[in-house]
Amino acid sequence: MSTPNKDIEKVEVRVKWDPSDFGEPANDLDIIAATYGTEAPYGSPVYLVHFDSRSPDGTITLNRDSRTGQGFGFDEVMTLELDRLSDAYARVVVGVAIQQRDGHKTFGQIGHTAVQIREGYTSLAEDDFSAVPAATAAVVAEFVRDTSGAWGFHGSVRGFDGDPGSFATEMGNRPGA
Repeated sequence: MSTPNKDIEKVEVRVKWDPSDFGEPANDLDIIAATYGTEAPYGSPVYLVHFDSRSPDGTITLNRDSRTGQGFGFDEVMTLELDRLSDAYARVVVGVAIQQRDGHKTFGQIGHTAVQIREGYTSLAEDDFSAVPAATAAVVAEFVRDTSGAWGFHGSVRGFDGDPGSFATEMGNRPGA
């Protein structure tokens, strides 16, 4: 899922999944973006954007939020306007977390999951979480600003097992850290 694309300006991260079976607790997946400063690109996130928040400058917004996966097409959509993001930020990491309020759920237990990352009509990455069936959350994209100020994309699906709050604090860690 990795690509060396640079000069990324505006991307959409889109997630879809099947609703839960009748009588079962709802399947609720959430897109989370964590923004990291130039002084500590692998430290704590400066801010998070998720279902209940937005970026202070309006450059990262959740356009569509679903709590059930019902509907046609993609259930959650987040837009990242990287070209408008302040030079104070060096990294943006995007993940998908499954809400755990009604018991432990993993990607392997939710039907027809998919994530798509697009810049305009160009697909940067697509995945179905099949490589991380036991995970409750996964990092799906990392955008990194180089020394010239251009944004590059690194796509890989990296699984995590835990609650969404823990995932939000750890999703930007270096792999293997």
